Amino acid sequence: MDLIKIAIAVVNQTPMDWLGNKRNILAAIDDARAQGASLICLPELCTTGYGCEDAFLSPDVQKRARRMLLEIAPQTQGLIVSLGLPLMYRGGLFNCACLLVDGQIQGFVAKKNLAGDGIHYEPRWFKPWPAGQTAQVELEGRTYPFGDLVFDCGGIRIGYEICEDAWAARRPGTELAQLAVDIILNPSASHFAFGKQEVRRRLVLESSRAFGVSYVYSNLLGNEAGRIIFDGASLIASSGKMVVEGPRFSMADFVVTTATIDIDATRMARARLASFQPGETHLAGTMISTPFAYPVRHPEQPPAPLAAWETGPNVKMEEFARTVSLGLFDYLRKSRSRGFVLSLSGGADSSAVAVLIWLVVQNGIRELGLKGFLGKLSYIPQLESASSDQQIMRRLLTCVYQSTRNSGETTRNAAQSLAEALGAEFYLLDVDAVVQAYIGLVSQEIGRELTWADDDIALQNIQARTRAPSVWLLANLRGALLLSTSNRSEAAVGYATMDGDTSGGLAPIAGIDKAFLRLWLDWMYRQGPQDVGNVPALNLVIEQAPTAELRPQAAAQTDEADLMPYDLLDAVERAAIRDKHGPIDVYRLMRTQFPQHDPQQLGIWVERFFRLWARNQWKRERYAPSFHLDDENLDPKTWCRFPILSGGYEQELVELREVVSTERHGASRR
Repeated sequence: MDLIKIAIAVVNQTPMDWLGNKRNILAAIDDARAQGASLICLPELCTTGYGCEDAFLSPDVQKRARRMLLEIAPQTQGLIVSLGLPLMYRGGLFNCACLLVDGQIQGFVAKKNLAGDGIHYEPRWFKPWPAGQTAQVELEGRTYPFGDLVFDCGGIRIGYEICEDAWAARRPGTELAQLAVDIILNPSASHFAFGKQEVRRRLVLESSRAFGVSYVYSNLLGNEAGRIIFDGASLIASSGKMVVEGPRFSMADFVVTTATIDIDATRMARARLASFQPGETHLAGTMISTPFAYPVRHPEQPPAPLAAWETGPNVKMEEFARTVSLGLFDYLRKSRSRGFVLSLSGGADSSAVAVLIWLVVQNGIRELGLKGFLGKLSYIPQLESASSDQQIMRRLLTCVYQSTRNSGETTRNAAQSLAEALGAEFYLLDVDAVVQAYIGLVSQEIGRELTWADDDIALQNIQARTRAPSVWLLANLRGALLLSTSNRSEAAVGYATMDGDTSGGLAPIAGIDKAFLRLWLDWMYRQGPQDVGNVPALNLVIEQAPTAELRPQAAAQTDEADLMPYDLLDAVERAAIRDKHGPIDVYRLMRTQFPQHDPQQLGIWVERFFRLWARNQWKRERYAPSFHLDDENLDPKTWCRFPILSGGYEQELVELREVVSTERHGASRR
């Protein structure tokens, strides 16, 4: 046996936080060294942070990244370490992985396939490196190999697929396999999306089998720059078998996952592959050889098994709870906010946000301990003397219920009961007098009384807008982050008041649909995440029909009466926006998926969706930053672009009405 211990070091970085990023990298290297690892793989662009955006093009950013590399290099004595940074070559900027061996830079591998779809814009800053090409790059007066490289370190061959390289049709792994590479490193910055981890598992397993290698996957961790959350995935597979999978969604600065692989066993498995046809002559010059003495190792206990929730029946529920709470925690501390302020209406959306903040505290204390959790928030003065999760919640979260004459006891009781159960501070403000003052001022100036019969939308909106100044005032007084509670279903149809319930610095659930939120709240009420538990106080929330509660009580206002059933709304949105179907095709799909609804009514609802979607793009452009959670996001800044002004589907909807009318008359004749 030829055994080597590999460490995957996932790190929670921040764009251009030079001291913090360096500290995390060095701490992770020290931890891996202490665990006996010889080879350490850190994620893509871990020096600068992945989310530097246009700052990547700053010469100062590039200079500081190079300086950090040179400062880290001497700390890698006795190790093989891979880390990522941007590097300029002949006027072009490249996304690179640097391999350090025994304290020395051995070379830079440049990424060949750039992520330029969805939330990724790498081609805006980086150039793709051509396969098979090598060059020399100068760094502080010395030249190093650069480009498409393979490394022979003490007789063990190491190659690279950098994130997107592994997802491309013509991926580097095919050539690496023919070079008899023993280990492929995949340093990644792969954003979280529901169910994506299972796709990664299949990728890593099949890559290790097809290429006859040990495949090492290292992802970034945490909410790095605001919108994207990295789950910190780490995987090692050898010859089609998973060796280790590390924990995800950690709130620590870094997590090191190690495993021992048998190089001889991997080579024997590769030798049996009929597809393996070794060939090197046409790739002469790409191999960088360096001596390295691996310590003698002995077989070890197998790594710890995967957390039970990762393979249980509620993976999506668990992922939502863990990823958004991690995103909120990192956003809080990286923005140096001193807590959260939330307008808690007693409805599903604001209640979900409150519970997610509770999960920040529960998950943080469970993983880091009370002292460790408070240490990461040590800049918040009011937390200095906190000695329990209840005390932390009371000082971290302020909830405000703002009533008008149209508010009911049900929502007030739901909001107050939940806030008290979670341990949050709770304020009850009656803003009706302010609302009536605004109405009176305008009525006097325009010379008529405003009525619900003539001024419905305006009278609803003034209530929502009147609530914004007071919660902003509280947020300012506390130096806290005001959270908006809009969800994706509302964003799709503009069912929100700009400068009212959309007010806030962060919209943590704007990337998730209302139907899922209601299911998740029911799960939180009945079961909750593994190792955390449920929230019984949600019973008053989940028993209600969703309502904006802006019309008089006698109107019995509900969201679904204003719009359409939420499950239908979400299905229409997916078909129209994610899958890009036109109105007629969406209508026909809904006929199949929702046969319980009258076809004419379905036609009305589909038309309503397209009209509201087209006229409300301006609202989506103004939403507070939100978290990317799946491939159905509507955020125009990172995912779903649509013109603010458009034809509004006028011709398409005329044709839709004709189809509905024809089908209705055809059905009546039958």
